[in-house]
Amino acid sequence: MASLADQLLNMGVVDKKKAKKSQHQQRQTATKNRKALQSGKTVKSDTIQQDLAQAQHDKQQRDRDLNKQRDAELASKAQIAEVGQIIQQHKIEIPAEADIAYNFEHKSKVKKIYVTATQQQELTQAYLAIAITGEHYYLIPDKIAARIEQRLPEYVIRSQAEQQSTDNDPYADYQIPDDLMW
Repeated sequence: MASLADQLLNMGVVDKKKAKKSQHQQRQTATKNRKALQSGKTVKSDTIQQDLAQAQHDKQQRDRDLNKQRDAELASKAQIAEVGQIIQQHKIEIPAEADIAYNFEHKSKVKKIYVTATQQQELTQAYLAIAITGEHYYLIPDKIAARIEQRLPEYVIRSQAEQQSTDNDPYADYQIPDDLMW
């Protein structure tokens, strides 16, 4: 059976220098205790074992904290990979002949993506949303955008559907021309 110092060395709680120091202190304490018993004095309690137990407890706590941090990082990476995969599976292709510029805001900057007329209409009516992966922007269906927002809301840009108010609208009888761009 290995001594406690050997076990702690194997676990990595203490190094050889601390183990030697501990053994030296144990010999000194044993000598003092023996001399104290011979002279009839009371013996002090041994604090070395308590120090080693405290060091082991501290190391275990540090290890637990590091494991929690590592697990959180792995979960975050897995979530980002999952969102990227969802975007790649459900992205809507933008044809090369798309010539209508659709402006949107991302990180307090106005960005531009070229879309077709039907895609522009679907974006303004909130049937489509814009997904972000790295520096690329993709069009995805609104239902998929809702799923992504549950995981990572910063990866989705959704436009608010235009509310058609019929309450006392003085211009309700007038239609907005289709060629009018804002």
